[in-house]
Amino acid sequence: MSVQECHPFHFLLQPHNVALRRFAIKLTGNEHRAEDLVQETFLKAWANREKFILGTQLRGWLFTILRNTFYSDLRKYKREVEDADGKFAALLFEEAAQEHAIELNEVLAALALLPENHRRPLVLMGAFGFSQIEAAEACGVTVGTIKSRVSRGRLNLCRAFGREQASVELPETTQPMALNPGELGTAAPL
Repeated sequence: MSVQECHPFHFLLQPHNVALRRFAIKLTGNEHRAEDLVQETFLKAWANREKFILGTQLRGWLFTILRNTFYSDLRKYKREVEDADGKFAALLFEEAAQEHAIELNEVLAALALLPENHRRPLVLMGAFGFSQIEAAEACGVTVGTIKSRVSRGRLNLCRAFGREQASVELPETTQPMALNPGELGTAAPL
């Protein structure tokens, strides 16, 4: 844009730059914020240049815009918290709850498919925190039966979710020994 194409208002703003900057520094106490405030004042004045009446006090109009902008920003900054390192934002973070609700519904549906004698011990121990002894008393069976039912129930839940329980590898010293059929004699098949 050449000098001849500039709006006349453009030439009226420039002489007030230094006075506006001094006033902005007095208000803010910060040179960088003052510069931003002056720039915002010029932007607002330029956006509303049609409202300015030639022959009136441009300097007073610019100072009013600057002062009102400063007070508006001040009110806005009072409600804001500076969080440069993100500590406050991290406190406001909440994990998405809908995924947990979906997973809970899937677990409940899989539990509903289990036989009652497997479901009840799992619920007593898993959801209500019963010990094996307490669960055995509540079900009217022995502790060994509860252990077996819980183990089978967990295995069925793993299968329902497409996860097979990982087999535990025993150390070499406890691996069963391979026996030749001839060494056993004539034992009945198991």
